[in-house]
Amino acid sequence: MKHESVKRMWEEYLSSEGEKPSATDRKYSAWHFCDNREDADELAQLVVQGIKRATASLYLSYEADNQELPKVGDYSIITDWDGIAQCIVRTEKVDILPFKDVTAEFAALEGEGDKSLEYWRDCHWRYFSREIRPLGKEPSEDMLVVCEEFEVVYK
Repeated sequence: MKHESVKRMWEEYLSSEGEKPSATDRKYSAWHFCDNREDADELAQLVVQGIKRATASLYLSYEADNQELPKVGDYSIITDWDGIAQCIVRTEKVDILPFKDVTAEFAALEGEGDKSLEYWRDCHWRYFSREIRPLGKEPSEDMLVVCEEFEVVYK
């Protein structure tokens, strides 16, 4: 069940855009980053601060969960670990590429750590390894990564 703050933030955003929730065709998803409280809360704050403007996900996870891939124009309400709404983002760009082909520019947009490609590769390798093994696969340089760039549209 979604925290009441998610619905409230969505309604406030629509109102700020001159729309009524009952009359909009816009949709959103609500989610938090990562698989632990510390990282989820920290990354949400990086988005709110305008530092984190991208995220990377394991392509296989979308397949395994039968989830739609993000697409340009999608809205997401970023929450903290407890599901409390922090901000709304709109997807601006989506690329799917092998882990080994993720660029330094994208790593910098993710805004994590020292924003270097080396840091990005290290922390995402560990995270994707935890995520891929329960799917019966091993991490590889060729595993596909969904690279999503976004902009904050409401805080």
